[in-house]
Amino acid sequence: MRIGEALRLVLQDVDLTDQVITVRDTKFFKTRLVPIGPKLNQELVEYVERRRRLPLPRGKGSPLFTTRGSLPWHYVRVISWFQHVRRAAGISCPVGEPRPPRLHDIRHTAAVHRVIAWYRSGQEVQRLLPQLATYLGHIDIRSTQRYLQMTPDLLQAASERFALYAMEADHEG
Repeated sequence: MRIGEALRLVLQDVDLTDQVITVRDTKFFKTRLVPIGPKLNQELVEYVERRRRLPLPRGKGSPLFTTRGSLPWHYVRVISWFQHVRRAAGISCPVGEPRPPRLHDIRHTAAVHRVIAWYRSGQEVQRLLPQLATYLGHIDIRSTQRYLQMTPDLLQAASERFALYAMEADHEG
Protein backbone atom coordinates (compact mmCIF):
# COMPACT_ATOMS: atom_id res chain seq x y z
CA MET A 1 0.00 0.00 0.00
CA ARG A 2 1.23 3.49 -0.74
CA ILE A 3 1.89 5.74 2.25
CA GLY A 4 -0.81 8.21 1.24
CA GLU A 5 -3.31 5.37 0.82
CA ALA A 6 -2.56 4.09 4.32
CA LEU A 7 -2.90 7.56 5.80
CA ARG A 8 -6.33 8.01 4.16
CA LEU A 9 -7.72 4.80 5.70
CA VAL A 10 -10.68 5.16 8.02
CA LEU A 11 -11.88 2.61 10.55
CA GLN A 12 -14.58 1.22 8.25
CA ASP A 13 -11.93 0.40 5.61
CA VAL A 14 -10.41 -2.30 7.81
CA ASP A 15 -12.39 -5.56 7.89
CA LEU A 16 -10.67 -7.62 10.56
CA THR A 17 -13.15 -10.51 10.22
CA ASP A 18 -12.50 -11.10 6.53
CA GLN A 19 -8.89 -9.86 6.83
CA VAL A 20 -9.13 -7.32 4.04
CA ILE A 21 -8.48 -3.59 3.74
CA THR A 22 -10.46 -1.45 1.32
CA VAL A 23 -8.19 1.13 -0.28
CA ARG A 24 -10.11 4.12 -1.64
CA ASP A 25 -8.91 7.17 -3.55
CA THR A 26 -5.90 5.41 -5.01
CA LYS A 27 -3.32 7.00 -7.24
CA PHE A 28 -5.42 5.98 -10.26
CA PHE A 29 -8.80 6.90 -8.70
CA LYS A 30 -9.87 3.31 -8.13
CA THR A 31 -10.84 1.26 -5.11
CA ARG A 32 -9.14 -2.04 -4.41
CA LEU A 33 -9.26 -4.74 -1.77
CA VAL A 34 -5.99 -5.70 -0.13
CA PRO A 35 -5.96 -9.03 1.71
CA ILE A 36 -3.89 -9.14 4.88
CA GLY A 37 -2.26 -12.06 6.62
CA PRO A 38 -2.92 -13.30 10.13
CA LYS A 39 0.05 -11.51 11.74
CA LEU A 40 -0.88 -8.09 10.38
CA ASN A 41 -4.53 -8.78 11.16
CA GLN A 42 -3.68 -9.46 14.81
CA GLU A 43 -1.59 -6.29 15.03
CA LEU A 44 -4.49 -4.33 13.56
CA VAL A 45 -6.96 -5.92 15.99
CA GLU A 46 -4.85 -4.66 18.88
CA TYR A 47 -4.27 -1.25 17.26
CA VAL A 48 -7.97 -0.72 16.48
CA GLU A 49 -8.84 -1.58 20.11
CA ARG A 50 -6.48 1.20 21.25
CA ARG A 51 -7.69 3.54 18.50
CA ARG A 52 -11.32 3.16 19.57
CA ARG A 53 -10.38 4.52 23.02
CA LEU A 54 -9.57 7.87 21.38
CA PRO A 55 -12.24 10.29 20.17
CA LEU A 56 -14.04 9.16 17.02
CA PRO A 57 -15.40 12.43 15.62
CA ARG A 58 -16.78 10.72 12.50
CA GLY A 59 -17.57 7.31 13.97
CA LYS A 60 -16.41 4.51 11.66
CA GLY A 61 -15.44 7.24 9.17
CA SER A 62 -12.77 8.50 11.56
CA PRO A 63 -9.14 8.22 10.45
CA LEU A 64 -7.45 4.92 11.32
CA PHE A 65 -4.06 6.47 12.05
CA THR A 66 -4.25 9.47 14.36
CA THR A 67 -2.50 11.31 17.12
CA ARG A 68 -3.80 11.02 20.69
CA GLY A 69 -5.87 14.10 19.91
CA SER A 70 -7.49 12.27 16.95
CA LEU A 71 -5.74 14.38 14.32
CA PRO A 72 -4.76 12.36 11.25
CA TRP A 73 -1.09 11.57 10.77
CA HIS A 74 0.57 13.69 8.09
CA TYR A 75 2.76 12.32 5.33
CA VAL A 76 5.80 14.46 6.17
CA ARG A 77 5.65 13.43 9.83
CA VAL A 78 5.44 9.72 8.96
CA ILE A 79 8.48 10.05 6.67
CA SER A 80 10.34 11.78 9.50
CA TRP A 81 9.43 8.97 11.93
CA PHE A 82 10.66 6.38 9.44
CA GLN A 83 13.97 8.21 8.97
CA HIS A 84 14.41 8.38 12.74
CA VAL A 85 13.74 4.65 13.17
CA ARG A 86 16.00 3.83 10.21
CA ARG A 87 18.88 5.80 11.74
CA ALA A 88 18.26 4.32 15.21
CA ALA A 89 18.39 0.84 13.65
CA GLY A 90 21.75 1.68 12.07
CA ILE A 91 20.47 1.39 8.50
CA SER A 92 22.44 3.72 6.30
CA CYS A 93 23.11 4.14 2.62
CA PRO A 94 23.83 0.74 1.00
CA VAL A 95 27.04 0.43 -0.99
CA GLY A 96 26.49 1.68 -4.53
CA GLU A 97 23.18 3.38 -3.74
CA PRO A 98 22.76 7.16 -3.95
CA ARG A 99 20.64 7.41 -0.78
CA PRO A 100 19.50 5.42 2.25
CA PRO A 101 16.27 3.38 2.04
CA ARG A 102 13.02 5.33 2.00
CA LEU A 103 9.69 4.21 3.42
CA HIS A 104 8.31 3.79 -0.11
CA ASP A 105 11.15 1.36 -0.90
CA ILE A 106 9.40 -1.22 1.28
CA ARG A 107 6.81 -1.60 -1.50
CA HIS A 108 9.59 -2.39 -3.97
CA THR A 109 11.20 -4.89 -1.60
CA ALA A 110 7.87 -6.59 -0.92
CA ALA A 111 7.20 -6.96 -4.66
CA VAL A 112 10.62 -8.53 -5.25
CA HIS A 113 10.20 -10.87 -2.28
CA ARG A 114 6.79 -11.99 -3.60
CA VAL A 115 8.26 -12.86 -7.02
CA ILE A 116 11.15 -14.75 -5.38
CA ALA A 117 8.67 -16.71 -3.25
CA TRP A 118 6.67 -17.61 -6.36
CA TYR A 119 9.80 -18.83 -8.15
CA ARG A 120 10.90 -20.90 -5.14
CA SER A 121 7.47 -22.49 -4.70
CA GLY A 122 7.26 -23.46 -8.39
CA GLN A 123 4.49 -20.99 -9.31
CA GLU A 124 3.96 -19.67 -12.83
CA VAL A 125 5.44 -16.22 -12.26
CA GLN A 126 4.45 -14.74 -15.63
CA ARG A 127 0.82 -15.70 -15.00
CA LEU A 128 0.89 -14.18 -11.50
CA LEU A 129 2.51 -10.84 -12.36
CA PRO A 130 -0.81 -9.22 -13.35
CA GLN A 131 -2.16 -10.20 -9.92
CA LEU A 132 0.82 -8.53 -8.27
CA ALA A 133 0.16 -5.41 -10.34
CA THR A 134 -3.46 -5.35 -9.15
CA TYR A 135 -2.42 -5.94 -5.54
CA LEU A 136 -0.01 -3.00 -5.73
CA GLY A 137 -2.71 -0.82 -7.27
CA HIS A 138 -1.02 -0.46 -10.64
CA ILE A 139 -3.02 0.06 -13.81
CA ASP A 140 -0.89 -2.40 -15.78
CA ILE A 141 2.10 -4.73 -15.53
CA ARG A 142 4.49 -2.09 -16.91
CA SER A 143 4.07 -0.05 -13.74
CA THR A 144 5.01 -3.08 -11.68
CA GLN A 145 8.11 -3.90 -13.73
CA ARG A 146 10.02 -0.92 -12.35
CA TYR A 147 9.44 -2.32 -8.85
CA LEU A 148 11.17 -5.57 -9.73
CA GLN A 149 14.79 -4.56 -9.41
CA MET A 150 17.10 -7.47 -10.13
CA THR A 151 18.53 -8.51 -6.79
CA PRO A 152 20.96 -11.42 -6.31
CA ASP A 153 18.14 -13.53 -4.80
CA LEU A 154 15.74 -12.75 -7.65
CA LEU A 155 18.43 -13.46 -10.22
CA GLN A 156 19.24 -16.78 -8.57
CA ALA A 157 15.57 -17.83 -8.36
CA ALA A 158 14.94 -16.90 -12.00
CA SER A 159 18.15 -18.63 -13.13
CA GLU A 160 17.23 -21.82 -11.27
CA ARG A 161 13.80 -21.79 -12.91
CA PHE A 162 15.34 -21.30 -16.35
CA ALA A 163 17.85 -24.11 -15.72
CA LEU A 164 14.98 -26.49 -14.92
CA TYR A 165 13.18 -25.40 -18.07
CA ALA A 166 16.32 -25.84 -20.19
CA MET A 167 16.84 -29.37 -18.86
CA GLU A 168 13.37 -30.50 -19.98
CA ALA A 169 13.46 -32.72 -23.07
CA ASP A 170 11.08 -31.11 -25.55
CA HIS A 171 9.99 -27.47 -25.46
CA GLU A 172 8.36 -27.38 -28.85
CA GLY A 173 5.80 -29.82 -27.84
